[in-house]
Amino acid sequence: MAPELKVPLLEGRGATPAQTLGNILVSIVGTGVLGLPFAFRAAGWLAGALGVAAAGAATFYCMLLLLDCRDKLREQETEEDGLGDERRLNRGDGGNYTYGDLGERGFGPVGRYFTEAIIIIGQTGGSVAYLVFIGQNLSSVLPALSPPAVVLALLLPAEVALSFVRSLSALAPFSILADACTVLAVAAVVKEDVQLLAERGRPFAGRSAFAGLWGVPFACGVAVFCFEGFCLTLALEASMSNRGRFRPVLFQAIVGVTIVYISFGVCGYLAYGDDTRDIVTLNLPDNWSTAAVKVVLCVGLALTFAVMMYPIHEIVEARLLAPGGWVRRRCGGVVQRAALHLSRVAVVAALAAIACFVPAFGDFVAFVGSTVCALLSFVLPALFHLRFVGPTASPWARAVDYFLLLAGLVFAGHGMYTVLAPIYN
Repeated sequence: MAPELKVPLLEGRGATPAQTLGNILVSIVGTGVLGLPFAFRAAGWLAGALGVAAAGAATFYCMLLLLDCRDKLREQETEEDGLGDERRLNRGDGGNYTYGDLGERGFGPVGRYFTEAIIIIGQTGGSVAYLVFIGQNLSSVLPALSPPAVVLALLLPAEVALSFVRSLSALAPFSILADACTVLAVAAVVKEDVQLLAERGRPFAGRSAFAGLWGVPFACGVAVFCFEGFCLTLALEASMSNRGRFRPVLFQAIVGVTIVYISFGVCGYLAYGDDTRDIVTLNLPDNWSTAAVKVVLCVGLALTFAVMMYPIHEIVEARLLAPGGWVRRRCGGVVQRAALHLSRVAVVAALAAIACFVPAFGDFVAFVGSTVCALLSFVLPALFHLRFVGPTASPWARAVDYFLLLAGLVFAGHGMYTVLAPIYN
């Protein structure tokens, strides 16, 4: 059984609404936000805003679906063993479930393996995006380190060393630091945007509200990627001292983040127009303050890269040491520990190698968002809800589930097509 994904700022239970709000923001906000202006360039400022709003609303609704599935499973277990909620909490499990648990309860071991595989691929995509972002930004500040592969080669030993830290509590400050650096970068971009818009006088002149049909899926893919942290929904809710207040706190967080995303994307596109880069920090002027912002942001992301890798390492090691597994059967204690260390080195090195071949940050983020993130955020929650709650749900609720399921699959299929079609041609 794979370990539960943990809450970045608070492990265990007893979180207040304010702490939970902070956990949600840390879980959701990431580097993807700096690719939103480029997405708005592809779709148009109005189409991009509507796409981000739709992604935020759908994400919030699907998070509620996961909570409904968890509540249904609690009811079923209470009926099966006759334990009340208080006795269940005293027993120690609290009726908590991970994303993988839902897959196993609904579809057996295959459901768990598939769900965990999607989680690993999603975390891998986010981790690679971190490395691509760091490589491109540091290369723009220090041309001597160009191409970005040189930056990643120099960064690899430090990332390998951080991967040996096995305590999420020790890594959590790095995640907070990365979010603080992201806020700093967003503030620097907004400051530059406001100055450029003030100079232009007519901000919407020459800017497309709707740039074309094919740009909309691209913008939606970036938007879905920006609402990362979906797999932590159940853990975030379980961390609260008063779980009944989680839904309104979640609603406040999603609405606030959506407003910030739309504002940032619109302002960035209006400021730079067709010159908007896939990482908007690359549009900033070449001066010492911009260079400092980029370097600080990259340092923060490099330190928090280990947090992104944490679930991947945990799942990989759980499989290596599974009962009956090759490592457990053939290796002793010292060799087992060496194998675990080597697995971490191999995973980090493999992701760094993949990042060297990613041509563009924006295209990669849109691809991950429209494929893996769409499966995690829309398809699996709708499928689980139909499995657990569907028989007793209203026809309207089932219709929405089927719509999300089919729309998510079509969205993922389109994302795969946009990548594979040029290769085939």
